[in-house]
Amino acid sequence: MITLKSEREIQAMMDSGKILAGIHVQLRDFIKPGITTKQIDKFVQERIEKAGAVAAQIGYEGYQFATCTSVNDEICHGFPSNYTLKSGDIVKVDFCVDLNGAISDSCWCYAVGTIDEKHRELMEVTKEALYKGIEQAVVGNRIGDIGAAIQEYAESKGYGVVRDFIGHGIGPTIHEDPQVPHYGIKGKGLRLKEGMTITIEPMITTGTWKMKMDENGWTARTLDGGFCAQYEHSLAITKDGPIIMTAQENAE
Repeated sequence: MITLKSEREIQAMMDSGKILAGIHVQLRDFIKPGITTKQIDKFVQERIEKAGAVAAQIGYEGYQFATCTSVNDEICHGFPSNYTLKSGDIVKVDFCVDLNGAISDSCWCYAVGTIDEKHRELMEVTKEALYKGIEQAVVGNRIGDIGAAIQEYAESKGYGVVRDFIGHGIGPTIHEDPQVPHYGIKGKGLRLKEGMTITIEPMITTGTWKMKMDENGWTARTLDGGFCAQYEHSLAITKDGPIIMTAQENAE
């Protein structure tokens, strides 16, 4: 079932998203060589709670952490650990905030120290692909328009588009209908309506889009060991166009 949100509900989700986005802004300076992904998780959880909100991922389907911290070839759902970040790594930090029942969800990709130019380009293309998808998130368009825009752009640059993990509806829980693939055919799929709230979160790879799972049953990696970048926003579909509910100050 797809729930259409009122202006009041969208505003509540934007308030949640403001907390989330603010933490992502703080992570820009926090993430550097020598820290562990477990330290990132602690940093995020403490700031969510200091803001009077809840780290919504803890306990979700048995997940134990406030964040997913996925490094290099990890596509998504990387467990925070004692892995120490080194210069040249890229790390995706994905988390959800629950503020009085209003949910927001956003992932951002961070360069650790000095990274290879090819990985810098991967990050830039992935972020651009996200915004090309958002441009299609307008009343009357279809889900396939979002995926087609992302796929066409990323593949035109020579990158892979992960198929196994996709965007989704958000609110009243983290994962709701509709499913929002990052690949597709223009004019196909569910029609977008005013009041829908969704995430768009392309995972783009330097090589194959195919994946394999770690033994923990959560963490996905690229099949060929290539790097993967990801950026994600939560957004609301409105009569005036998409509203990014997790927009970062000076980051768009």
